[in-house]
Amino acid sequence: MTNQPQETIDTLLSEERSFAPPAEFQAQANAQSAEIYTQAEQDWQGWWASWAEQLQWDKKWEQVLDWQAPYAKWFVGGKLNASVQCLDRHVQAGLGNRVAFYFEGEPGDQRTLSYAEMLEGVCQVANGLKSLGVGKGDRVTLYMPMVPELAMTVLACARIGAIFSVVFAGFSPTSLKDRIQDQSAKLVVCADGCWRRGKVLDLKSVVQQAVKECTSVEKVLLWSRGQGLRSESAPIPQEVAWEDVVGPQPTTCPPESMDAEDPLFILYTSGTTGKPKGIVHTTGGYLTGALATSKLVFDLKPETDVYWCTADIGWITGHSYIVFGPMANGVSQVMYEGAPNHPAPDRFWQLVETYRVSVFYTAPTAIRAFMKWGDEHPSKHDLSSLRLLGTVGEPINPEAWMWYQKQIGGERCPIVDTWWQTETGGIMITPLPGITATVPGSATTPFPGIETKLLREDGSEVEGAGGGYLVLTRPWPSMLRGIWGDAKRYEETYWSRFPGKYFAGDGAKRDAHGNLWILGRVDDVMNVSGHRLSTMEIESSLVAHPAVAEAAVIGIAHELKGQAPVGFVILRGGYDQTQQLAEELRQFVATEIGGLARPENIIFTPELPKTRSGKIMRRLLRDVAEGKAVGDVTTLADPTVLQGLQKEYEDKEKC
Repeated sequence: MTNQPQETIDTLLSEERSFAPPAEFQAQANAQSAEIYTQAEQDWQGWWASWAEQLQWDKKWEQVLDWQAPYAKWFVGGKLNASVQCLDRHVQAGLGNRVAFYFEGEPGDQRTLSYAEMLEGVCQVANGLKSLGVGKGDRVTLYMPMVPELAMTVLACARIGAIFSVVFAGFSPTSLKDRIQDQSAKLVVCADGCWRRGKVLDLKSVVQQAVKECTSVEKVLLWSRGQGLRSESAPIPQEVAWEDVVGPQPTTCPPESMDAEDPLFILYTSGTTGKPKGIVHTTGGYLTGALATSKLVFDLKPETDVYWCTADIGWITGHSYIVFGPMANGVSQVMYEGAPNHPAPDRFWQLVETYRVSVFYTAPTAIRAFMKWGDEHPSKHDLSSLRLLGTVGEPINPEAWMWYQKQIGGERCPIVDTWWQTETGGIMITPLPGITATVPGSATTPFPGIETKLLREDGSEVEGAGGGYLVLTRPWPSMLRGIWGDAKRYEETYWSRFPGKYFAGDGAKRDAHGNLWILGRVDDVMNVSGHRLSTMEIESSLVAHPAVAEAAVIGIAHELKGQAPVGFVILRGGYDQTQQLAEELRQFVATEIGGLARPENIIFTPELPKTRSGKIMRRLLRDVAEGKAVGDVTTLADPTVLQGLQKEYEDKEKC
């Protein structure tokens, strides 16, 4: 079957609800006028250069952009240091006492770190890394939980010019080993353990197993989480203790002056098959994109805002919108180590109330979980400090968007629904909250300076309303510069489908108002009786039913239709898993969309297989539905979820 975005059924994702920016918000917004889009379009290179000028350069660039498709060089000849943008320049401006992080561990331990304290800590770590022989261009792999020391280590690597690569502290030894080996890392920095849902996760043993086959690793720098978590396992042969290496170091360290195009980090995509892709991001362009998007999309007010992005630094969201973007803007942040429902389902809202969070950025999968847990949990807390909400990671169902707006935002907070990828480095499609009328479920329009198009199978452009392949048609500063050690794969993966245009596999639809709707991966599109149907569209319909908290839809082989949709559904509290309800849901979809979209089966399940970043693994659901051997599950947050799903599906098939 040839993958192509659905263009046949134009009535799907029809959404007429629209919310203009509140007048009070708009009056104080960083971006208040749509002229910003015109200015960026008239001179898009100059637009990006105006943001780069807000950074502190050791040497200004000689050329804004050198574009030899598919390779870009931004701010050619310029020199700067990433850690200086996030720390030194704020401290030098007299803002050293401003809070950088309010940290809360899952057990309830708390720390408050100022920008000055973060700078001192980063310098100590940087000096410690240098004492271990790490220098400019060396690769350092980080395997740590969400603690300030992870952010410090990221910035310490940037300070001395080492290329860091954060691996989410939850990946298996094999996944960690593969990433260490691919980048030939000289040093691994890890923690002995961390807290998750009241349990201690032993991280050291994972590293111990991973580095056995990693001949490039000279040392393993081990930070102790404390609270009695020091690992009982035997020492790693290359192990050195954080307190011995970092503790005695001086609190000043001169920053390395880096070329704008020097690599800053490698981040591996959470692919589930084949060799992981090490996405390379550089220094000047990436920082420019992170600075600009953070400032405008989240309307950051560093003097007053408390910002909380609930992602992990192990993902690109944490790189761009915890470390580099917010810190380059000098804003105060909340950092939380643990699970959103421990010790109770209101943990996030308790933190919002405690720290008076004003800007909150989370994933649709989390929002749907909050819906499932019940409205009573956020209603117990004072959320009046919130003024802006955001979503990231996957398309959000309109009804989940509406719940978020009402229950969390009190119907007063604009919602920025953002589309971007590890590869783009920063937000590409989003509302600007002081300008854009938001639409439930739509990421609306491209960020200023970004140009997108929808293309048909033959490469021709879809004008006006309609669906197509989503492409980016000109370079942007935070774009990936390649795949580590594999130029051919970079060219083939992102630039071969439509030469000269960036395409990473997503389909989208433009509605009659010009708003973009991300339909998800084009391989999540079904061909039902010759009609193209997006799984996301049917999922949105299911979630619109009052009984449904979350849904995942896949296409399975069908003798007559070619493919038929099957829905996996998590119910809200108070609803029973009955055949009658399953039939009601099937009919609900048929009524909302059309008979073609009616699911062949509805499978009730308490959980869905998700990656640790919260994305539903539809590939594994297809394996279950088609009776195949289940593929690689190393990226799943909870591999045991599949066992229950397989039983549920087998039982359903017997009925």
